[in-house]
Amino acid sequence: MNNVKYYNDSLAYDFEMFAPKTADTPRKRDNIVTLPADKVRTQKRTRAAAKAMSPSVLLIMATVFVLAGLCGNIALRLQINEVNSQISDMRASLNELDSQKTSLEVEVQRRISYANLELEAMELGMKKLEKDSVTYIRVNDKNTAKTANGNVMTAE
Repeated sequence: MNNVKYYNDSLAYDFEMFAPKTADTPRKRDNIVTLPADKVRTQKRTRAAAKAMSPSVLLIMATVFVLAGLCGNIALRLQINEVNSQISDMRASLNELDSQKTSLEVEVQRRISYANLELEAMELGMKKLEKDSVTYIRVNDKNTAKTANGNVMTAE
């Protein structure tokens, strides 16, 4: 249909637009034109991309990535094993030092125990304090003291 005639006429509505179309009416095609060069260009691009990424290239790239991942995994596991062995060595030395500390504490406790002190004192000629060996000193206003020998001592 030609819409230009509506601008020249004073018709309010064109009912022909709503009328059913008959087979005699020629159908107009859309005004979209596809250029054959565009199709050729896109086909060339897809072919070039397909050639660049052929299955053998993709297979080689995938193999390289998988091998690189495996090598990296092995290297990291080796480092982890080395660190774990260092940790176990440090724990063993820590346990050894703890046992030495415990044995030294036991030795110190054994040396300073009451029974050992009493035994050492006996060996040196000391004896336990008894009531008769205590000497009491009575101090009076004169500030004098009498010793066990009978000597009198003054503050002067």
